[in-house]
Amino acid sequence: MLFDTTLRKELSRTFGATLVVILTIVLTIFLIRTIGQAAGGSIAPQDVVLLLGYTALGHLPTMLALSLFVAIVVTLGRIYRDSEMAIWNASGVSLSRFVRPVLRTCWPVLVVVGALVLVVWPWGNRNSTDLRDRYQQRSDLSRVTPGVFQASRDGSRVFFVEREDDASVNARNVFVLSNDGEQESVISARSGRLETLADGRWLVLESGQRNETDLLTGTRNLARFETYRVLADERSVQRAQEQPPRAIRTIDLLRQPSEKNQAELAWRFGLLFGAGNLLLLGIGLAATNPRRASNWNLLFALLGFVVYYNLINLSQAWIASGRMSLGGSLLLLHGSMFAIALGLLWWRDHGTTLRRHRRAAA
Repeated sequence: MLFDTTLRKELSRTFGATLVVILTIVLTIFLIRTIGQAAGGSIAPQDVVLLLGYTALGHLPTMLALSLFVAIVVTLGRIYRDSEMAIWNASGVSLSRFVRPVLRTCWPVLVVVGALVLVVWPWGNRNSTDLRDRYQQRSDLSRVTPGVFQASRDGSRVFFVEREDDASVNARNVFVLSNDGEQESVISARSGRLETLADGRWLVLESGQRNETDLLTGTRNLARFETYRVLADERSVQRAQEQPPRAIRTIDLLRQPSEKNQAELAWRFGLLFGAGNLLLLGIGLAATNPRRASNWNLLFALLGFVVYYNLINLSQAWIASGRMSLGGSLLLLHGSMFAIALGLLWWRDHGTTLRRHRRAAA
């Protein structure tokens, strides 16, 4: 009882501290990246915090699995370095006996990882995609700031408008500079409005003039107009009928077993199975010799984590290309890792005894 309680308390404290550190680092990186995307015009500035939350929820399963893995290696490594493991071994407690308290401590986190991967991950990706598409599909006129010159997404046009409020689609004192490489035109109008039709969104200008210059010949044309219609390069906001696999619910992926959907399922189930295998693998990798001045077990553990999760991504690509099946990939990768973890635990418990028997026989 004392053994389980002590180990679980220390493991919980180490996991909490590790998770805080990893969350701080990862969220800082994601915040800088999201702000850069907002500055580049890919997302709306007011959606930065919301997109950061969706991104953090999507990557939280990986951070939880890594925090658990590091906490197990650090906690058991400390027990080895302080020679507590020698006392437990002398009391008849083998390394395999640590599996039970570790699982009792970590099973709630595994449940959270499963819920995040199977439910929250597609929900967050779907909402993030909707936010990005909604902002990208807004018209160039609706994205400009009143009183400020701003270029369109493709850089072929420059806008200047005056509007009463940002939500309005009507504008006054409209200035549009267009350049397609062969012709350059300058359009100015007293007022303008947006009209949504079946073939897209049209910018209707009233009471203005158009100055067009042929860049190849230098010919200039000046025309005045009462009404002038310009097709914007953005179509009306519509919800995409075809969602990417990462934005589709898990139950829908199971109902539509295409190669891409099965690849996404392999990635989701792979994160869950990988988190469970890492618990066993962390117990075996935590073993160290307290007489050594250096301790490389944490470095080897992190290297194993990187290799394992890269193999999960690689298996997803193989399934998407048709090289492997979903069941074969899960069995080969995660079944092999489970066998390696069990074999490492068995070696830690019986390897010393086998070496002693060999020396005695020699």
